Amino acid sequence: MNNDSMSEIADIVDTLEDKVLKLFSKLEGLEQNSRDLKLELEQSALIIQRQSAAIEVLQKQYEAVKLANSLLGSDENKRETKLKINALIREIDYCIKQLSD
Repeated sequence: MNNDSMSEIADIVDTLEDKVLKLFSKLEGLEQNSRDLKLELEQSALIIQRQSAAIEVLQKQYEAVKLANSLLGSDENKRETKLKINALIREIDYCIKQLSD
């Protein structure tokens, strides 16, 4: 082998080494990015869970306010409240009947 071909081989090896180092660097960056995204996803899932719980609480509060408004004489939801009261009365009557038997 002459000196030129040895030089060419050395250049190819250097180029390959540079490319491999760049690939490892990119891989490390992608792995870090993946870790960051996983953490962000976990945090987002926790936020969604907390917000879902808050929504559930607010929905229950809204139903309670609707019921209170209808009991206080609000025209809204009066029919719904009357139906609920009638259902409760039926349940109480059923319980009284069961106790008296």
